Amino acid sequence: MQPAIDTYHRGYVYRISAVAALSGLLFGFDTAVINGALPFLRLQFRLTDFQVEVVASALLVGAIAGSIASGWVSDRLGRRRALIGCAIGFAAASIYSAFPRALMDLEAARFIAGIAIGMASALTPVYIAEVAPPKIRGRLVCLNQLAIVCGILIAYLGSWLLARLGPDSWRWMFGVAALPSFAYWAGLLGIPESPRWLASKRDDAGAIRVLASVTTAEEAQLELVEIRRSLIEESRTTISALFSSTLRRPMWLAIVLAFLCQATGINTIIYYGALLLQEHASRTASSAIAANVLVGTVNLAGTILAMAIIDKVGRRALLLAGCAGMAVALTVLGFAFSRQHQAYPLMVVCILAYVFCFAFSWGAVIWTYMSELFPNALRARAASISTMVVWISTFLVTLTFLSIVHAVGVARTYWIYAGMSALSVIFIYFLVPETAGKTLEEIQEYWHPHQEGIETLTDRYVPSRPQP
Repeated sequence: MQPAIDTYHRGYVYRISAVAALSGLLFGFDTAVINGALPFLRLQFRLTDFQVEVVASALLVGAIAGSIASGWVSDRLGRRRALIGCAIGFAAASIYSAFPRALMDLEAARFIAGIAIGMASALTPVYIAEVAPPKIRGRLVCLNQLAIVCGILIAYLGSWLLARLGPDSWRWMFGVAALPSFAYWAGLLGIPESPRWLASKRDDAGAIRVLASVTTAEEAQLELVEIRRSLIEESRTTISALFSSTLRRPMWLAIVLAFLCQATGINTIIYYGALLLQEHASRTASSAIAANVLVGTVNLAGTILAMAIIDKVGRRALLLAGCAGMAVALTVLGFAFSRQHQAYPLMVVCILAYVFCFAFSWGAVIWTYMSELFPNALRARAASISTMVVWISTFLVTLTFLSIVHAVGVARTYWIYAGMSALSVIFIYFLVPETAGKTLEEIQEYWHPHQEGIETLTDRYVPSRPQP
């Protein structure tokens, strides 16, 4: 019997998934490049703390708008054409950011980049999931998260190398992203449209053609039947169903997790790390940016670790271990900052430990949970709401960080984030179920505790063994 996916098909589906995942690389780069640019921008434009927060947050406002618009745009234009629009947005924002005539131009450019990021963050996992064969879907969707952390590392490394160009080096930091943006646009021209979107537009022939290119003709026919069934189910549901008595618990669980993911303060390091070390640890701009390279490397290592063990040890175990580690690292980091430059090595160690713990827990698990907690008919809409909460939370943390530091000091600020990490441990321990090794149908049974055959609260916390 012919396997569901042979070597030729596997290579093809990996290629188109890798092209789509390039958006994650641009996402990570545009998100993190502000870290290296801020020390130079602050001097050149003589920015106040509030202006620095606005520049850093402009991208996040755009990301919120982009994530909200992504569903409407992709449903009308298609996943592929929407992603092409994102590629054009990435390129335009990179060039515009490099040559602003005033501070407002830079903020507008970052807002455009944010729209592209918000749309891409919602669309890329959807596109890959809709194109990939079921047997390797999870692995391929993880390519997007891997690309994001690679983009962050490249942004840090590039900023460190470009920092030696002098006060105007920030222009190169922003502008260099135009090259991979154009490469992403060119790559998207060679990938197919999502078969699910084609089927939603009643183009069954086109959907079959795409499905047959990544699996066998027989499997393609069966997959199309499943897609048709899912589309019919979706047509009978509304977004209000997410807050019905049946799905209210998983919806609020996803929203709280999305908030806690960012309320632990990770983007204070991603966005402000270099500025923080320069102003509160007496480092030069170059040495502070160099420390970011270590942060990006550790972030990548934590993500790779999570990809390797997430299905073995479980989502909940990773979150508990990561949040506990973050709480300890942030507590010690606060004490290190209270001693300022005398404890610089300890600061770096704590920051690296904090980022590593986040990468193998929240960084990888939050997106997995969001894709598993809901039934097929409502998964995309629930993920859209959860993604919007992530971006709103990121915006609030980024917009308030320097103001909180100014009000209570950097040490107490990180103790606040340590408290949020400890609160996350409590919330996860008592309220978050384990989903590793469960079918989507078994996960739905969590939300019906009075039905026959449902596990007890204690059973919920014990991961199921994956079936051989």
